[in-house]
Amino acid sequence: MIAHIGGLRDREVPTIGVEEEFVLVDRVSGHPVGRNRDVAEAAARRGLELDLELTSCQVEIATPTLTSIDDVGGHLRRLRGLLSASADDVAIDLIAAGVPPTVPDSFPITDGDRYRRIAERFGMLAHEQGISGCHVHVGVPDQTTALGVCNWLRPWLPILLALSANSAIHRDADTGYASWRSVLWSRWPAGGPPPYLRSVEHLAEIRRTLVDTGAVLDEHMIYWDVRPSDHLPTIEIRVGDVQGRAAETQTLASLARAAVMTATAELRADRVPDDVDPTVLSAAYWRAAHDGLSGSAVDVVTGRLVEAQDHLHTFVDRVSHALDHLGELLEVERSLHRSGSEGNGAIRQRAVFDAEGSGRAVAAAARVDVADDG
Repeated sequence: MIAHIGGLRDREVPTIGVEEEFVLVDRVSGHPVGRNRDVAEAAARRGLELDLELTSCQVEIATPTLTSIDDVGGHLRRLRGLLSASADDVAIDLIAAGVPPTVPDSFPITDGDRYRRIAERFGMLAHEQGISGCHVHVGVPDQTTALGVCNWLRPWLPILLALSANSAIHRDADTGYASWRSVLWSRWPAGGPPPYLRSVEHLAEIRRTLVDTGAVLDEHMIYWDVRPSDHLPTIEIRVGDVQGRAAETQTLASLARAAVMTATAELRADRVPDDVDPTVLSAAYWRAAHDGLSGSAVDVVTGRLVEAQDHLHTFVDRVSHALDHLGELLEVERSLHRSGSEGNGAIRQRAVFDAEGSGRAVAAAARVDVADDG
């Protein structure tokens, strides 16, 4: 089995950590409310320290650095439970949706020097930034490997987006997209997929250009959907919407780590990733955001449309040896079977909206409920 992915070494398990962003909403209207500091204070009383996001209606949790995917799932459930209880302490709801289903015209910016500077430079991009994603951090041996892994992942980012899509309803309307979050996110100068990274020097040159031209305040604002850390031996896969269930986040994290392991093994075997044409990749992104798992996907190698579910299975098959090596293949298959039968987040959101006709009902259905998180 190990030989099939050329270089996956016995007992080799990269570290993994997950961050999730959530929106705070009013219990009656479902509108976002700018009370992240109130929730952070309530969370601190429960022993949980929170990071505040750009907009004051958002909060974030982060697992420790781990090796066991079951431990990742356990921490996610614990943290979601504490965060939900902290929101309850101040009489508001915590929802897991990529965008708020019902929303005011803009979001207040969290008070802080850096966030104020972002708001001043980027205007409405910042004030409409109440979107929530899921970020998976995976350990890699070194920076050169990190760049190769990013290049390997570029063609597969759209199918991970399609799987994770959880933002179909926004401003009390069906957006026509499974992941409206990714559409909003793509407006930022350094959002979306990264360029093909030719070397460490090439990456440094791109970073300098983005900072020098004012397209980003600093390197931390390079928001690519997969990016190498500028200070740790990790890469961050940040293409996904926040997931409605912790179990779905765990599956996304399993797939992300298996992809990193597969890429690392292929790089050791001197198999260099192909440079996908940016226009084809852009088309694949649009299709993934639009259809999610309900329609088609773009095979970036052939440029042709295929069934999204079939393309997902192709990806899982590509990383299956790494999943098997980790002992995670059967659980991932079970989780994906459930998504196929019940629908991912976007499909479930649309079912509620079609039945109830309101974003408020979608927000209520997206309320974080650890007890109902199978």
